[in-house]
Amino acid sequence: GLLLGWRYMLRLNARRAELTTTEVIDDLLVWAIVGVILGGRLGYVLFYNLPYYSANPLQALAVWQGGMSFHGGLLGVTVAMIWFARRRRLELLRLSDLVSCAAPLGLFFGRIANFINGELYGRVSDLPWAFVFPHAGHLPRHPSQLYEAALEGLLLFLVLAWLAWRGKALQKPGLLTGVFLCGYALARALVEL
Repeated sequence: GLLLGWRYMLRLNARRAELTTTEVIDDLLVWAIVGVILGGRLGYVLFYNLPYYSANPLQALAVWQGGMSFHGGLLGVTVAMIWFARRRRLELLRLSDLVSCAAPLGLFFGRIANFINGELYGRVSDLPWAFVFPHAGHLPRHPSQLYEAALEGLLLFLVLAWLAWRGKALQKPGLLTGVFLCGYALARALVEL
């Protein structure tokens, strides 16, 4: 997701946004990776299992054992973008618009990974496309990860791409960031509630 997002940002910047150089976006990829990994892991530790990690602090470093949080990843990338934009003297909202256009690619692959790992499944269902997940008992459940991949990933990517390529959204700093945040929140709330 990060690599496809980086390539997409390069193309969008060169053809529509004209925010900065290719080299600067290349550097942003490194910052984004660090923000996603550190923020995602820290978010997981703080939001989902703080008592365990308080008792076992070194386990918080064991990222290879799983446990990432979208909320923490978003905060990590936001901090990285703010710091990066200040160091490079870039307009933060224009930079976040570029990143927001690419973010649904990462969300799509993240939700597919959730499905493959059999985590974050939905409620019990009798629909024909329901799945029996290995750690969720013997009853079929909604594949909510696939619903979120479709909404947060594919649909949100298409909406943002249409606004960026066909509309004048890139000339209105912050608009695409706002659409991304609202679209993500609506998609996630719809699926999870």
